[in-house]
Amino acid sequence: MTAERLPRTTDDLLAALPEPWPRADLVVPNGTLSVRQATPLEPETAEPALFVHGLGGNATNWTDLMALLRDRLDGVAVDLPGFGWSPPPRDGDYTLRRSADSLADLVGLRFGDRPVHLFGNSMGGAIAVQLAARHPHLVRTLTLVSPALPKVGVRRSNVHLPVIAAPGLGTTLMRRYLTLDADIRARATIDVCFADPTSVPVERMNEAVQEVRRRDTLPYVGDAFVQSLRGLLSTYLDRSEERPWRLAERIDCPTLLVYGRVDKLVDPIHAHTKAFPDVRVLVLPHAGHVAQIEQPVLVADSWRDLLRAGATR
Repeated sequence: MTAERLPRTTDDLLAALPEPWPRADLVVPNGTLSVRQATPLEPETAEPALFVHGLGGNATNWTDLMALLRDRLDGVAVDLPGFGWSPPPRDGDYTLRRSADSLADLVGLRFGDRPVHLFGNSMGGAIAVQLAARHPHLVRTLTLVSPALPKVGVRRSNVHLPVIAAPGLGTTLMRRYLTLDADIRARATIDVCFADPTSVPVERMNEAVQEVRRRDTLPYVGDAFVQSLRGLLSTYLDRSEERPWRLAERIDCPTLLVYGRVDKLVDPIHAHTKAFPDVRVLVLPHAGHVAQIEQPVLVADSWRDLLRAGATR
């Protein structure tokens, strides 16, 4: 892939699969955040964008989508505290609200408080809702891919998550899980997140395995996962005026909701939510939990439609 031409189809993208974007560390009040930046094709006119991964993910989850949007965006993908290359938060607080505040600090540091096009997947989508509602001046548009927002009941494929979040038991289970071979754990993640795990390019599979092995050398990996999961699930139990769906009602920027029909973790029925005042919905029939990886061309095109037409119900 050259700097002069963007891939326009999935075949184009696969023919020139982009490498993970360069990494840098930025210091915010609550610690250090690792970010990856996709060099914009036209830096003078590029608009700022922030990409936020889900539970257990990292900034490279956005590599392909960022590549597709370089003609419009100065895109930065962040490793959330305790994930990827980012160390744990300085105060040990993994709640979604605290993470959103750290991302607000990041936007101010990196973009000088210019409003960003905000993208979030899964738990990153839930954090993006917190950021957009609590810091509305920092968000120009909001794109949520299978956001982990509260729902009734659990699905067979995610029933284990409340167990992992349980005090004591969850920590023990996580320690046992981390003793499994890195290849097995990387494959298990892909199996649950992708509609068609066999479609994952070999290069991306190798990247996932290498990242798991690198993370295995860090002492805080299990704790970061468990604490973040607890922070996420606590929002499911919130009945206050600060609960996620109430926050969504306060978001007035154009919003795009993207769901996969074959998502094993987030039920696509949430695509019918009416909480967001200014919203469009895209349900992809052949995508799972990470549509920005599985169908990046369709997600990019839908985001461009959001800009062209504005979000209407």
